[in-house]
Amino acid sequence: MNGPARGDILDTFLHDISWVLPLRSPLATQIADAFTYLGYAPFFVIALPIAYWLWDKKVGVHLALIVVLTAVSNGLLKDIFDDPRPDIAFAVDPRVGQSYGLPSGHAQIAAAMWFWIALELRQRWFWAVAAVIAAGVGLSRLYLGVHDVEDVIVGFALGLATIAVFAWMISDSFAWWRRLPAAVQIGVILLVQIPIYLLWPEEGGPGNTFAVGGMLAGWWSGALLERRYIHYRRHPNWVIAIAASAAALAFSFFVLTKIGGALASRGVPEIAAGWIQYFVIAIFVAAAAPWLFVKLGLAVRERPAGGG
Repeated sequence: MNGPARGDILDTFLHDISWVLPLRSPLATQIADAFTYLGYAPFFVIALPIAYWLWDKKVGVHLALIVVLTAVSNGLLKDIFDDPRPDIAFAVDPRVGQSYGLPSGHAQIAAAMWFWIALELRQRWFWAVAAVIAAGVGLSRLYLGVHDVEDVIVGFALGLATIAVFAWMISDSFAWWRRLPAAVQIGVILLVQIPIYLLWPEEGGPGNTFAVGGMLAGWWSGALLERRYIHYRRHPNWVIAIAASAAALAFSFFVLTKIGGALASRGVPEIAAGWIQYFVIAIFVAAAAPWLFVKLGLAVRERPAGGG
């Protein structure tokens, strides 16, 4: 087989998703929608607090930072490549808006988040769970007609790279950062967002991607406050712990997620409104809710490291 023919076959494999059409059915679409939901913001508004409040604070912070790292890198690469999504005729997911296709953010975050959880759990069985979820999310983007194979493959590769980069960032190589005063850390996080906004490659700036800057500032501020003053630990009674978390989660999901829209309706620029909304949600999850849990007897206060 000559070179051009091989190239045509490869190009067809990477970019032609017409093969998904015969696979569609009402049941298959429901399954694809369920998997694809795992890559949209509402899922993280639910999942990250659950991890932080009910599982492990440190893991919750790690997952939040991985979401931030993934969102920023994915949004940046999308606007650098400017690679269009498949023809709109294939699409059955209306939530993608006008964003570009390469790389798939769903595939990237699925690989990064679920395989990171597998690393945290250190259980062999969960590696299989992580692989099934990541594959399901990636295939759902093909099935729903909003990404081609190239987008998903690159997204998966970047997700694995995200894990490697994040592992390096929390290693001893960055111990100097963790020794900085809290005010300096927050100041740097806020200041670095200015050049990111000004130098973003797409005309009009980073758009909704910029909101994750608010999430980063809120999570890091909240985590530092919790570590210094709150010392939250889940209530040993699971019924109480789950009930408290459910109430706080309902408040976050049904009240705090409306902040951006309320601010925008009052004339606040949409990009600023989104930043503020995610900042408030993040600091509520990382600090305000744990403080309330402890004050109301719905959680316990652990002994600070060093006995202080």
